[in-house]
Amino acid sequence: MEATREIYWNIGHGVVLPMYLLSMVAVAALAWGIWRRVPRYRLGKPLNRFDSYEERVKRMIADVFGQEKVARVKDGGLFHAFFFWGFGLLFIGTMLVMIQADFFTPLMRVNILSGEFYKAFSLVLDGAGLLAIVMLAGLFARRFFIRPEGLETSADDYRIHVLLFAILITGFLIEGARMAVTELRQDPGLAMFSPVGKLVAQLFTPYAEENIRTAHRLLWWLHFVLVMGFIAAIPYTKLRHIFLTSANAFFAPLEAKGTIATINLEDESIEQFGAATVKDLSWKDIFDADACTSCKRCQERCPAYSTDKPLSPMKVVRQIGEQAESAPDGNLVETVGQDAIWSCTTCRACQDICPANIEHVNKILEMRRNLTLMEGAFPGDEVRTAVGNIEVNGNPFGLAFAARGEWADGLPVIGMESGQEVDILYFAGCYASFDKRNREIAKSFVRICAAAGIRVGILGKEEKCCGEPVRKLGNEYLYQMLASGNIELIKGYGVKRIVTTCPHCFNTLGRDYRDLGLEVPVEHYSTYLHRLLESGRLEMSPDDFIFTYHDSCYLGRYMDIIDQPRELLAKAGGRIREMDRSGCDSFCCGAGGGRIVAEEKLGNRINVARVRMARETGAPLLVSNCPFCLTMFEDGVKTGGFEGEIMVRDLAEIVAARLTV
Repeated sequence: MEATREIYWNIGHGVVLPMYLLSMVAVAALAWGIWRRVPRYRLGKPLNRFDSYEERVKRMIADVFGQEKVARVKDGGLFHAFFFWGFGLLFIGTMLVMIQADFFTPLMRVNILSGEFYKAFSLVLDGAGLLAIVMLAGLFARRFFIRPEGLETSADDYRIHVLLFAILITGFLIEGARMAVTELRQDPGLAMFSPVGKLVAQLFTPYAEENIRTAHRLLWWLHFVLVMGFIAAIPYTKLRHIFLTSANAFFAPLEAKGTIATINLEDESIEQFGAATVKDLSWKDIFDADACTSCKRCQERCPAYSTDKPLSPMKVVRQIGEQAESAPDGNLVETVGQDAIWSCTTCRACQDICPANIEHVNKILEMRRNLTLMEGAFPGDEVRTAVGNIEVNGNPFGLAFAARGEWADGLPVIGMESGQEVDILYFAGCYASFDKRNREIAKSFVRICAAAGIRVGILGKEEKCCGEPVRKLGNEYLYQMLASGNIELIKGYGVKRIVTTCPHCFNTLGRDYRDLGLEVPVEHYSTYLHRLLESGRLEMSPDDFIFTYHDSCYLGRYMDIIDQPRELLAKAGGRIREMDRSGCDSFCCGAGGGRIVAEEKLGNRINVARVRMARETGAPLLVSNCPFCLTMFEDGVKTGGFEGEIMVRDLAEIVAARLTV
C-alpha cells in the first residue's frame, strides 16, 4: 500500500466552499484591521523607507526566517525562535495539503503527498507540532509563572496563549482520531511516521468507530474556527506583531548605525524643531509602537532603567502609541516626562537588542531637540554652563583656545598651520586637550605613532569641540556651528586621514560630518594601532597582566569594533576576564548622550554599577579606550569604594608601556 492519506477524510469535499468563504471573511477582517490603523501612522511626518527595495526585502527575509535577533536574547529568545519555526512548518504543511486537495488532485491528477515524501512530510509536521507546543509552554511559564521583573502581562496575553495552545492541541487530536480509525488498523507501519499522532490515537482506540468519527468532525470544525479566529484577531491584539514586526525588518534604516537626521537650519519654513507632539515624529516612529511586542528586552538592557532612573525605552515607545491613539495633538514631552528624556545615555543597547527593529534613541533625541531649541531647557544648570562654555570657548571646561594644544609641548607632533606634510591628523578632542588625566592618553598615542614612524599633525588652538555632546543634548544649532568650523579647517589643510582617541569624536567626524560635506576617512586609534601592529610597523614587548575590558558603546554597538582592541591587549601580554555584559551587550559607562557634562542626580550611579561589574571578574585592571569612559570609571572607583581593588587604564597607556624602542 502506497504511503498517503485521504484529505478531508470523514469531512467530505462539501466543506471546501464554506471553508474558503470563512477563510475569505477571516482574511478580510485581518486586512481591514491593519488598514484601519494606517491613518494613525499617517499622523507622522513623511520618511522614505521604501528605497533600496531589493536590499530591504532580502534583509526582511533573513531577519524574519532566521530569527537571529530573537534567538540572541538569552531570556526566552530561543523559545520564541523555535516556536516560530515549528508553527511556520505547520503553516507550510497546511498550505501543501490545501494545494494538493484543491489544485493538484482535481486539476492535474497528481498526488505529491505520497510515498517517501509523505512519510517525511508526516514526520516533520509531527515534530514541528510537538516543538511548537513545548516552546509555547516555555513562553507561557516565563510570562505567567517565572515572570521576569518588569514584564507586564495583560488579559490579551492569556487569550493569545490559550488560543495558540487550543489550535496546536486540537490539531493533534484531529490527527489522532483519524489515525485511530485508519492507520492504526490498516497500515501500522505508516503510523510510525506520525509518532505524536500515534500516541494521541491511543486515546481514541477504546471507543466505537462511529463515536470517533463524530468526535473527529467536531474537532475538525473547532480547529478550523480557532484558526480563522486567530487570523481575524491578529490586527486587534498583540498578535499584530506577526505582520508589523516583520514589516519593521523591511523598514529598518539602511544608514550607518546611530545616524541622526541633520536639520536644514537655513530652511526658514521650519517652524518646529524636534518633537513636541507625535505629529512631529515620523510615521515610522508611530508604526514602531504597533510593532513593539512589549518583551521588555530594551528595558532590561537600559543603563538608566537598571539604575532606577525614570526611563524605560519600552514605555516611551508605548506612550507614543497611546498618544497617537488618544491625543495626537497632546504634549508628548509632558507625557514621557523630562526626567526620562534627559536620562538617556544614547548607548543604543535598547535598539541593538530589539527583535522588532524599533528605533528608540532618535525618538528621544527629537524630544530633546524640542526641549533645547524650542524651550531653551537643559537637564541642569551645570549643563547650561558647559554648553555656554562650548559656544564661547569651544570646550565644556571654559578654558582658553590658546591652551588647547599645550598637552603636546615637547612631543613629536606637527602643527597643521606649519604647512608640513603629515600622515594623519590627530583630532584630540576636548578631554585629551584639557583634562589632566586624559592628556596622558594623547601623549601615549603620539609616542606610539612616533615609534611606528607616523608623522602626526594636530590643529592645536584651532580645534574646537566636535559638537557631539551638545547634539545629543538636542542643540543642533550649536553642533552645526562647531562642525562647520572644524570642517572648514580640515578641508583647508588638505587632510588625508583623521585618527581620534575619542569614540564620540570618531562617530561624529566619520559619520555625522558627512552630511555637512566632510569626506575624509576617520579612524579610531584602536583599529589604527591594530593595523600598525599587524603590518609590522609597531612592535611591542609583551608583559603578562590580567585585565577586564570595557566596550565603549560608541565603538562596540555603534561601530562594531570589538575584536581589535582585545587582540592588541592580548599581544601586549594581557589575559582577559570578560564581564557578563561585554561586546555588543556591553553596559554603558553613563557618559553618553551629553551626560558627560551632567550631574547624575536620579537613581544610582551608572559608572559605579559598571565598575562593580568589572570588579566582580576578579581582574585588578579595567581597560577602556574612550576618554568619557576613563573619566567615569576613575570617578566610579572613588565614589563606589573600589580604591585599592581595581585600577583603570587606557589602551594607549598599555601599548605605550610595552613599546620596543
